Amino acid sequence: MSWSGVRSGLDLLRRLPRVSLANLRPNPGAKKKEKRRGRGIHGGKKSGRGHKGQTQRGNRPRLGFEGGQTPFYIVIPKYGYNKGHSYRRQYQPLSLNRLQYLIDLGRVDPCEPIDLTQLVNARGITIQPLKRDYGIQLVEEGADNFAAKINIEVQWASELAIAAIERNGGTIITGFYDPRSLDVLCKPVPFFLRGQPIPKRMLPPEELVPYYMDAQNRGYLADPAKVQKERLILAKKYGYILPDISKDVMYSMLTMRKDPLQIFFGLAPGWVVNLPEKKILKPSDEELCRYYRDEL
Repeated sequence: MSWSGVRSGLDLLRRLPRVSLANLRPNPGAKKKEKRRGRGIHGGKKSGRGHKGQTQRGNRPRLGFEGGQTPFYIVIPKYGYNKGHSYRRQYQPLSLNRLQYLIDLGRVDPCEPIDLTQLVNARGITIQPLKRDYGIQLVEEGADNFAAKINIEVQWASELAIAAIERNGGTIITGFYDPRSLDVLCKPVPFFLRGQPIPKRMLPPEELVPYYMDAQNRGYLADPAKVQKERLILAKKYGYILPDISKDVMYSMLTMRKDPLQIFFGLAPGWVVNLPEKKILKPSDEELCRYYRDEL
């Protein structure tokens, strides 16, 4: 750039006004004059609401009101994907990582059979039968780190969670509890203080019978011989050697099972537990015994 061009540029800057708040203006047509509303004869008249009616007077209806006709959310029928949502059974998840944590803290004793009573008393999980909880489901989170040998009873279990327990020489069984039995199992002390006989555990509904009779799910209604075969098949599938629990010193504990009508380990239906006197009362009437044995 020549010196003459620099001088002409500097002269132009000296003649132009400085940019300040005093000389800033919007572009022509960028701003429009706001319309006056609600000033009567002085401009505005109806304030943009029109003549008379519901919307002119300010008392607008609620959202979704269609003037009295049947609204669309009632006209359109419900679809089946949400059918029976208030009756669906819920199973609270319990991970193997959480179970190992409870065992390491000493809240759960691995030398005794583990059921809902132990897990609820250990504050490992919360079960609310009134909110459609039907027990717990054992999930495989932490399967690689699980190292305890246990005998556990749950209501639902994944295949990998079953493999993780049986790899360590433990056993697992899935069992169904009706809401009344589930409430007694989760809160045994308040039930015993009422002085009522232990009720019978009801059998599962028709749609759940195939699950609890399947040996792959370790159902409590399955054939024990088929369960042993499925244990070997699962060990081959995941590539581990199945321990022989028949030679284990804890064999009696690992093979302990409940009767399909039994709620507590060691307590039969119909017995009354007297906590203040630390006594167990058993029925002596033959007809009553037959009822609790489900022979009537």
